[in-house]
Amino acid sequence: MAYDFTAIDFETANGFRGSACSVGLTRVRGGRIVEEGYWLMRPPEGYDHFDPRNVQIHGITPEAVAGSPRFGEVFGELAGFIGTDTLVAHNAAFDLGVIRSALEVSELSGPAYDFACTVKLSRKSYSLPSYSLPFVAEAAGSPLENHHDAGADARACAAVMIDLGRRHGGGSVAAVAAGLGVALGHAPAYTPGDPLSKATADAQGWRSAGHQVPARQDWALWPQEGENPDPNPAADPAHPLFGELVVFTGNLAISRQDAKNRAAHAGARTASRVTRSTTVLVVGDGFAAADLRTGRLTSKAQRVLRMQEAGTPISILSEGEFLQMVGGSWPQGS
Repeated sequence: MAYDFTAIDFETANGFRGSACSVGLTRVRGGRIVEEGYWLMRPPEGYDHFDPRNVQIHGITPEAVAGSPRFGEVFGELAGFIGTDTLVAHNAAFDLGVIRSALEVSELSGPAYDFACTVKLSRKSYSLPSYSLPFVAEAAGSPLENHHDAGADARACAAVMIDLGRRHGGGSVAAVAAGLGVALGHAPAYTPGDPLSKATADAQGWRSAGHQVPARQDWALWPQEGENPDPNPAADPAHPLFGELVVFTGNLAISRQDAKNRAAHAGARTASRVTRSTTVLVVGDGFAAADLRTGRLTSKAQRVLRMQEAGTPISILSEGEFLQMVGGSWPQGS
């Protein structure tokens, strides 16, 4: 079987997954990039406000997409580009969730997709302080210079998947994943009238309450750890947090308990302190992966770095990466 797939990356206007404002696609045939596509778009009507924090991340403004078609007008072309390919994305649950939620609020049908997540595959293949896309792309020999440009991110993700194929000798994405003990994901087809995803149901609740995005709660300045819930036994094994032991440090845009509940829903275990069993540390307070190189870290993160240097495989996520994985929003006005 030929090493063929399409890499995909979305950027969104706000905390709702269906608020797609740009997408990049990279087609790979026989382990080589052969075609790329990039679209700016207006998010679906009613979900098209731009949160300042999202704009700060990707630089796309309402004015930049004012003359662009909406997601529903672009999706047919996107689907035609993808065809029957396996989709590959870095934190694929987010990008496939964008498709599903945007279809739901656009009242459009969409096909099923098999997909692979390069976050999960990279954890099995590289020893890195962070599995953020810039770190992984650099390890794959394709440094990423314009992170959060959807076209650049899709190209980098494709390069990572190509490198994984070279390293592990699989003749297909499915074979590489199977060789690493990672399950492919499957996003079912959608037809209007099917049950809505949680992301869309939540967004409809925000709108009915008169909010654009969830308002930030007034929790304590020093976050309360709360309870560590049991992992969801019905969680998708393809989710990048499934089976991980997650610890949180610093303030997130959601409460510590809410963060733990969302991680557990994705199949992760959670804990209140870093130990040798920890596999993922989520860092709040505006942390970005680049801070690993500057030293702007909490005490928990500094401990994790020391443990990494001693050979303990723990990865560090920013709050933005975590919220993409589990569904969530930046606080209003930030």
